[in-house]
Amino acid sequence: MSETRATAYAARLGRVLDYIEAHLDESLSVEQLSQVANFSKFHFHRQFAEFVGTSVGRYVLLLRLRRASYQLALNRRRKVIDIALDAGFENPESFSRAFRNTFGKSPSAFRRAPDWVSWHERYRFRIPERKRNMQVEIVNFTTTLLAVREHRGPPERVNESVGEFIAWRQQSGLSPKQSSRSFGIAYDNPDTTEPDQFRFDIAGEVLGEVPPNAQGVLNKCIPGGRCARVRHFGSHTQIGESIYPLYREWLPESGEELRDFPLYFHYLNLLPETAEADLVTDIYLPLK
Repeated sequence: MSETRATAYAARLGRVLDYIEAHLDESLSVEQLSQVANFSKFHFHRQFAEFVGTSVGRYVLLLRLRRASYQLALNRRRKVIDIALDAGFENPESFSRAFRNTFGKSPSAFRRAPDWVSWHERYRFRIPERKRNMQVEIVNFTTTLLAVREHRGPPERVNESVGEFIAWRQQSGLSPKQSSRSFGIAYDNPDTTEPDQFRFDIAGEVLGEVPPNAQGVLNKCIPGGRCARVRHFGSHTQIGESIYPLYREWLPESGEELRDFPLYFHYLNLLPETAEADLVTDIYLPLK
């Protein structure tokens, strides 16, 4: 298959993945999804499985359970029955059965003690990098004081640190999610860094000093300066599809030089209140 045909083929299947994420609340049939890709429904099963590494039915189930997992772990006030219904299950029993069969523990047990490392193993698909339309702006970012929960260790455990930061936010009231910007600072590339060396900061905007606290949240800041900014739409799990072209294509052609500060993200909305398909994230690449 030529590179042009392979790219077009990947784009058609990519449309299916985007459609699934945007319509998880609806019934998704193989015939319907094959029409989105403009493939024969008789062969779509095999084409999808070859592209993604799992069957279309299993993929849809996993995405629904992923959304439910975020609700269980990051929104503990929400009832399991409501999460089950939102995930497309007729009752809590069928939801619990599917959740246990997939993750090896009940939804309630996962809520009490999420095992994010094992959880991530279920989401290792072999989806090729998809080409996105990238619009890069040069902007001036203003110095911003932050409250930061440092994550140090495997990327698969970042959600544990996210949970700690959410707990701090709720208990302290110093960086309310509704009125304070949320950030992530990416010191390392998770694809090329040894797991125990990986560093990532989960952060929220604050106006002053962060007092000592049980979650280990501390003060840092993002320094002001010029940045290249690109907007990523959709799941954070696919954010690399917006990051790599910045380094690989835009930066060499731009003539710009990088400043000595890591890449960082401004999360314009957040899980679990926002569906993954509707997430919007601004990526900042600091420039001299």
